[in-house]
Amino acid sequence: MPLFDVYPLYNVTPVFGKGIHVYDENCTEYLDLYGGHAVISIGHSHPNYVEAITNQVKTLGFYSNAIQNPLQKKIADKLEDLSGCKGYQLFLCNSGAEANENALKLASFKTQKSRVVAFKNGFHGRTSAAVAVTDNKNIIAPINAQQKVTILELNDISGVKAELEKGDVCAVIVEFIQGVGGLDQGSADFFERVDKLCKANNTMFIADEVQSGYGRSGKFFAFQHYNVIPDIIPIAKGMGNGFPIGGILIHPDIKAKFGMLGTTFGGNHLACAAGLSVLNTIEEERLINNVNAMSEYFISIAKTIPQIKKLKGRGLMLGLEFDFEVGELRKKLIYDYHIFTGGASNKRLLRILPPLNIKKEHIDQFFEALKKAL
Repeated sequence: MPLFDVYPLYNVTPVFGKGIHVYDENCTEYLDLYGGHAVISIGHSHPNYVEAITNQVKTLGFYSNAIQNPLQKKIADKLEDLSGCKGYQLFLCNSGAEANENALKLASFKTQKSRVVAFKNGFHGRTSAAVAVTDNKNIIAPINAQQKVTILELNDISGVKAELEKGDVCAVIVEFIQGVGGLDQGSADFFERVDKLCKANNTMFIADEVQSGYGRSGKFFAFQHYNVIPDIIPIAKGMGNGFPIGGILIHPDIKAKFGMLGTTFGGNHLACAAGLSVLNTIEEERLINNVNAMSEYFISIAKTIPQIKKLKGRGLMLGLEFDFEVGELRKKLIYDYHIFTGGASNKRLLRILPPLNIKKEHIDQFFEALKKAL
């Protein structure tokens, strides 16, 4: 049976990984500065991660949410402690798209409204409502287009105000650092005024932290760089270091009811074991401190390269913008220098999303290769 051919693939076949590297069937070493779309947070095959999953699968890998699962409470308590989101509630699911679906559904339940405001170049997933609030018509099917969505320019505060005052908007959803869209960020004034407008108009403020969360921005969540209090916080990618897990943090003002949300696989025992190992490792290895130190080092070198026209993002969610499309540059880096990087909808942008435990020597290796490739 052929695979449904929807992915343009590079001719590389990783068969194992260790730390910040992956290795192909010929044992060729590749420096992974992309982490499979920012998924690898604590490094490939981290010993804590391997041990946690191994021990859990030996005892109980899965049971549904019809029974008690103390691991869910452990991950909720550790997440509250490390993130500083005191009093929030946790609902666990399986992916970023599913997290955003549940966030939007919950916002509609809470407000009894149905329209959503989202932003140009935003990306929130590929499923029903999540793809409808994504600014990419090429991936929105007619069934998705039935959703009521208004897309505004980032930083268009007058537009947000006008739309919210119409009274039918259940949620404003935003990435505080855009991922697929190309690392753009709104201003502090914009985010903080949106937060106030949401609270004044019975609208849920959804901070999509699927890619930027779990320390990648230099704080546990990217919204924490601003004076805002989101109502719902979707999380996923770096949460399980490769094991499928997602969730939403839910403000205490939103009350749960039986049956309001649900999932078969979400919050299963293996997923929780993986998630706990990530949180424990972020804490034990002080990885957010490392994010900030390595970000500063990376930026200091990037500023010395004249071909780089703009530096975007923050923490270890970074973009290098050139005055040419980077597709061929990415191929050179992979095939000639054995370095994985990422692209974006901005075709001139090279995305850098390494594991959070990257070291200076890895950054040096990247820039030496980049200079040669340029």
